[in-house]
Amino acid sequence: MCGIAGIFHLDKKPVAEQILKIMNRTMTHRGPDAEDYHIDRYLGIAHRRLSIIDLNGGKQPLCNEDGSVWIAFNGEIYNFLELKSLLESKGHKFVTKSDTEVIVHLYEQYGEKSVGMLQGMFAYSIWDKTKQKLFIARDRIGIKPLYYYFDGKTFLFGSEIKPILKYGSFIPKNLDYTAIYDYLTFGFIPAPKSIFSNIKKLEPAHTLSIDIISQKITIKKYWDLSFANQIKWQENKLKEAIIGNLKSTVKSHLISDVPLGAFLSGGIDSSAVVAVMSGLINEPIKTCSIGFDNNRVSELPYAKEVAELFKTNHYEHIVTPDGINILDKLLYHYDEPFADTSALPSFYLSKITRQKVTVALSGDGGDENFAGYRRYLFDYAENKIRSLIPGFIRNPLFRTLGFLYPKADWLPQVFRAKTTFQNIAKSPFDAYFNTISIYPEFFLNKILSPDFLKKLDGYSSKDFMKSHYDNADSKNFLDKILYTEIKTFLPDDYLVKVDRASMANSLEVRVPLLDHKFMEFTATIKPNLKLRNFSSKYIFKKSLEPILPDSILYRKKQGFELPVDDWIKKDLKDIFYDKIFSKNSFISNIIQKEYLEKIWNGHQSGTKLYGNNLWLIFLLEAWHDKYCRD
Repeated sequence: MCGIAGIFHLDKKPVAEQILKIMNRTMTHRGPDAEDYHIDRYLGIAHRRLSIIDLNGGKQPLCNEDGSVWIAFNGEIYNFLELKSLLESKGHKFVTKSDTEVIVHLYEQYGEKSVGMLQGMFAYSIWDKTKQKLFIARDRIGIKPLYYYFDGKTFLFGSEIKPILKYGSFIPKNLDYTAIYDYLTFGFIPAPKSIFSNIKKLEPAHTLSIDIISQKITIKKYWDLSFANQIKWQENKLKEAIIGNLKSTVKSHLISDVPLGAFLSGGIDSSAVVAVMSGLINEPIKTCSIGFDNNRVSELPYAKEVAELFKTNHYEHIVTPDGINILDKLLYHYDEPFADTSALPSFYLSKITRQKVTVALSGDGGDENFAGYRRYLFDYAENKIRSLIPGFIRNPLFRTLGFLYPKADWLPQVFRAKTTFQNIAKSPFDAYFNTISIYPEFFLNKILSPDFLKKLDGYSSKDFMKSHYDNADSKNFLDKILYTEIKTFLPDDYLVKVDRASMANSLEVRVPLLDHKFMEFTATIKPNLKLRNFSSKYIFKKSLEPILPDSILYRKKQGFELPVDDWIKKDLKDIFYDKIFSKNSFISNIIQKEYLEKIWNGHQSGTKLYGNNLWLIFLLEAWHDKYCRD
């Protein structure tokens, strides 16, 4: 796991080595073990290394025999030994034992289509000296990041935004207002946008090439997840296939020349990974968990149960409200506004894990593969009601109920019906979009300032999300929203969180449930076996019954989130108030002050809970203070 950066002057201006070094050293955390550079007149690529495989021989940037192909690579290739054998049979000679060198020779042999042969997580740049072309690729799911900037003459790229901004003070920091609107809607900024209008993200499963001759960027998609070929599995046979594929993907992710461990939340996915690991490794696994001084949201008892079951060497850490002292560090590492409240505990989890191992396996991806999020159950229930009541009755009735019913977050969950009533009156997609939005679009447009709305020029986050929904090659609603989230929430929220939190602590995190072969397999499973009646992950749970106890498989799902509602009302009250209501604040130009006062007073009174909304606003202001204040 590493960091990469580069400069390509299409006007043939020589690359300044000192500037390339400054860019690269903004990412020392991603690769503390080594740094190196390759400069070919007007092209420069840089690499920071966290040594995992071939500790002595995997130095980068790395080239082929005649120096015509150079690479800077971030990630791991899990099938590199098979590919190496293939290439050796075609006459290629290797001087290292690294997976990086395999990519170089694979590109020599197969050109740009070689990316489709790789199994792993990656973002890499290849300088093809003969063709005077820079080729960049990102893995299928978006596990590893890649940002770029192009002004027609200078092309810059990096694993993070920081190295691009460090190229020079003349790199514009113009904000993308539609990205801010997306952030207010989702809590993150989806690709290909970044918060800065001139800096973009290369989307997952895409390649980018740019050359001296055309002087244009060409972006291509090389893979997509298909739900079109679903199999009528017999349940017992499917359970065997799930366990077989699970063991295969976990095993492939264990190749390493440094110590391995695992994140263990006590949830189904991380517990399944640990269970399989324990059968493949001949020594106790090191597992790490995070918890809170609030028993309502802490999962430590479940993690401890799994750790005892598989006799792991288990380590725990409690996050308290003073954990927010690392906020400035989080803002530095994330580069953009990022409101996922689990970013903070993820940082601490990575920190304690790095003290024990260099590589950790995670259970991320199980919810996307097997429909594990609670919102899918709500969608299921709402669609059941829609099917029973004609639209001409349902729409006006439930729209009125949704308007009249109070927002009552302090009530037990069963009585919080406002969103449900609103959703039943909508189409399935519109209801889904309403559920995933921190700020529903109709409401957001009421609270934003007129000047900000004018800058949006009619932009709609819903239209953006709907484009992914419509691209799914399935007519089934669950398949379509799984596909949508694999294209949006997964790479731009959950995996960003994992990458930045782990890399901030120089820890490599692998996600075996997001191996593309495993995901292609789970996409062949019919949706009624993932979500059955009111049971999520139905077939996955059934498959795991021989290896995990019911107390883990069938307990109520908990999210990996901070107790922000409590913290903002107590320990962090003054910090949040001072930031949100500071004079000349950035957010005062975006959100009407009357609304800010309303949600603040409502949250502090305890009758309504606006913790996530306030966290979102607070982080946007804090980010702007750090990155955009003169």
